[in-house]
Amino acid sequence: MKTLLKKENDMKHAKLITFALAALLVLTQWNGIAHAESAAGIDADADAALVKLYEAQPVAKMLSEKAAAVLIFPNIVKAGFLVGGQYGQGALRKKGKTVGYYSTAAGSFGLQAGAQSFGYVLFLMKDSAVKHLNSSKGWEIGIGPSIVIVDEGIAKNLSTTTLRSDVYAFIFSQEGLMAGAGLQGAKITRIKK
Repeated sequence: MKTLLKKENDMKHAKLITFALAALLVLTQWNGIAHAESAAGIDADADAALVKLYEAQPVAKMLSEKAAAVLIFPNIVKAGFLVGGQYGQGALRKKGKTVGYYSTAAGSFGLQAGAQSFGYVLFLMKDSAVKHLNSSKGWEIGIGPSIVIVDEGIAKNLSTTTLRSDVYAFIFSQEGLMAGAGLQGAKITRIKK
């Protein structure tokens, strides 16, 4: 009986390791594809993402006019089976001009299966938030400047007089089989293009 239980546990561990390796292989392939994107490609995708966001959420346009900088991640890929991760590249803009390129990456472990893509934009409202982004050797969202994820309810109540947070985030264009897209724990790092 003990031998049978040991074999079942060994099989469960083998399956878990196989799925983890498969997820890492998929993420490695997407990571390689994402690294191949040029600065011009990132800028074009960022332009398109902002147009789409401003059409869907007019309050985002108001935030862009008040923000010290805007960090746009137009294409994030998330995949996993028990072990997962996400990756994408984006552009930091000040007064409409790109001043740097960044990657965003996150890993996760738990009940999850599937793949999805999405984008997000961070409106850095204060110079201190921009300084934190540039001075950290990888900003982990959730540590540092305060962030508000803007949903439909929050968007209805935002105005130039109610802006109090350091950063406002919009998640958009969610497609795929996984439920939800989150930013908590994502690490943002400057990259060269």
